[in-house]
Amino acid sequence: MNDVDIRKKIDSIVCDAKSNLASIMHSNVSKRDLALKTIADLLIDNKNQLLEENRKDIESAKSMGLPDPMIERLTLDEKTIEGMVESIGTIINLKDPLNRVLEERKLKNGVFLKKISVPIGVIGIIYESRPNVTVDCAALCIKSGNACILKGGKEALHSNRFLSGLIKKGCAMSSGLNENVVQFIDITDREAIKYLLQKNDFIDLIIPRGGEGLIKFIVENSKIPVIKQYKGICHVYVDDKADIDKAIKICINAKVQRPSVCNAIECIVVHEKAAKEFLPVLKEKFDELGVEIRGCKRTADFIDCVSATEKDWDSEFLDLTVAVRIVGDLDEAIGFINEHGTKHSEAIISENEENTEKFFSEIDAACLYSNTSTRFTDGFEFDMGAEIGISTDKIHARGPMGLKELTTYKYLLKSNGLIR
Repeated sequence: MNDVDIRKKIDSIVCDAKSNLASIMHSNVSKRDLALKTIADLLIDNKNQLLEENRKDIESAKSMGLPDPMIERLTLDEKTIEGMVESIGTIINLKDPLNRVLEERKLKNGVFLKKISVPIGVIGIIYESRPNVTVDCAALCIKSGNACILKGGKEALHSNRFLSGLIKKGCAMSSGLNENVVQFIDITDREAIKYLLQKNDFIDLIIPRGGEGLIKFIVENSKIPVIKQYKGICHVYVDDKADIDKAIKICINAKVQRPSVCNAIECIVVHEKAAKEFLPVLKEKFDELGVEIRGCKRTADFIDCVSATEKDWDSEFLDLTVAVRIVGDLDEAIGFINEHGTKHSEAIISENEENTEKFFSEIDAACLYSNTSTRFTDGFEFDMGAEIGISTDKIHARGPMGLKELTTYKYLLKSNGLIR
């Protein structure tokens, strides 16, 4: 497809989304919930065909030599489809995020002010690998009264095309929502993204989900506001007041359960007084699980490990590799994490409440954990049903983005003829 044809198709897609926005923005919640229920039913009824489409993507990904973590994120099975259906069910059961009264008061001038939640408008979501993102993002946009334009990666083209077709069908089938409130871009040429990012008259917000390269490209090329999810370099700090058994259990979960996701830890920071007891046990467990430890010079005094480089402190490994840094005290740990973290998720393992509160107060991140795995940074785990992304920004939305984060607000002002 040449550039002219790409632009024509993108123009048609953004026009369809914008022109049909009012039909979902002003719909009642029962209509939106019915659309979601229909989509969930269609997923169940068509799971075999979906798995077949996904198989095509997996075979193509392997032939292209894509890395195992990306193929793992790409793969669907019956369990992941059941998870998508469950996620939709949770979203249906959540309260309507629209027309919530956020504030109301009588002003000194006599005007009565009310502030209510409203949809953002047309949201463009650009993402890689995971086909379940198609369902999660569309479901959240539908429930929150937003139109959405979905642009998945070429590695998941067959899966995403099929899923978006089911979603559009579900909108039109029983609820009467216009199917054009959900749009899918199946053009694999990056020119399509570049041109889409210029359409600020039609799209209100861009949310990227993917690798650092994709997000940087979007930020550098977009005329549309972007909520970013940069890489997740997450840490666990093992304090000198840590319960070592808890620390081992949490580090294993946070690194090994699913190493290819953004809320998995990439670095373990250890107080020097905890290192002698903690590191040999961690090394034994990680060896059994196939985890490579890249340690600082002081780490090598306690265990055999690969020597860490400066680059390792700023690396999102997304595999069974973890960096380990020994520090002299809590202040050094906080300074190191704030320097090398990406404001995503950070954890402290400590039985000392004062140390925990200091960590919570001074670490700059969206999600902070005490004696808990960073793997809980997830919209579903936060009872949001799903997430449209995990924002590492500070403005408008931070951390897992659910229904409320997909709304903005407007002021309604009334009086009986007052003038200024």
